[in-house]
Amino acid sequence: MSRHMLRFVQILTLLKRWIMNKKKKGSRSFVVYTAIVVALIVALFAVNQLQEKKENTDKKMGEAPSIEGQPVMGDENAAVTVVEFGDFKCPTCKAWGESLWPELKKEFVDTGKVKFSHVNVLFHGEESRMASLASETILQLHPDQYWTFHKALYDAQPQNHDDTWVSEDSMLEIAKAAIPELDEQKFLDTIKADATADAVNQDISLVNKFNVQLTPTIMVNDKMIANPLDYAAIQAAIESELK
Repeated sequence: MSRHMLRFVQILTLLKRWIMNKKKKGSRSFVVYTAIVVALIVALFAVNQLQEKKENTDKKMGEAPSIEGQPVMGDENAAVTVVEFGDFKCPTCKAWGESLWPELKKEFVDTGKVKFSHVNVLFHGEESRMASLASETILQLHPDQYWTFHKALYDAQPQNHDDTWVSEDSMLEIAKAAIPELDEQKFLDTIKADATADAVNQDISLVNKFNVQLTPTIMVNDKMIANPLDYAAIQAAIESELK
């Protein structure tokens, strides 16, 4: 249930209680009160439906997120860019990567129609930041292995995403398993020195610039998809941009 529908139900419940209270008191104006309340309910429902429709409409942002310095998969000359704003601590991001991403990759990225990029979001505090630093470190040290590490990070996310699982030690273990040729000491030194902090800060700037409120957030060129879990909507937006 959306927050607007929840608010509507709450208001409806209060109005119902108010009507019953008037009825119990035997108010002579009970019929009038009831008519007024019915009119209010109809008006509230109409406003709620309009708000729901507005929130479920893809939004043109005026410009596409810059992918300069970001990890990119696909043909660099592809006409369409799809950007995922994601948080490695976010369970919905993991679900998106497991359910929608394979189809998106097969249909559009592997065929050269789309290039795909990922922007780090730090909605879960220090663990999100540590995971972002680790991913940016791999992008710097082993750019060809970035997406392998990216997937390994999401695979490592526990069933209870609120569990504390991101640390320097866990990032090292995940990186070692994903990238056999990893220079372990250089990886740790880069993280400890905050050497990729500028890249993470660049992502934070993009999150703020595009007013990203949830993860994952999916943008197709300059269009923000209202429902990131609706593959048909993403598909339609891409095909529209390809015309």
